[in-house]
Amino acid sequence: MTETDVTGVPRTPAGIHAWLVERVALYLKRPAADIDPDTSLTENGLDSVYAHTLCADIEDTLGVYLEPPQLWDLDTVTKLTAYLADQTG
Repeated sequence: MTETDVTGVPRTPAGIHAWLVERVALYLKRPAADIDPDTSLTENGLDSVYAHTLCADIEDTLGVYLEPPQLWDLDTVTKLTAYLADQTG
């Protein structure tokens, strides 16, 4: 059985990855298929306002506190997924 939090996001790398791609796509008003998980978040179009929003969503959804500078250090959806999966696993 897959662990899922109360928000319905599976706490697996695949579940976290899919959720992150959907969040970034939502903020950028683009289809999820247009988000390259291996391209930097800034190159994908994420700005500082949405970085703060994403950090808040991560905390609300996954229970992991993350500051925007940490988000920029992790840089991509793929790296962020690995970090969050480790923190929630």
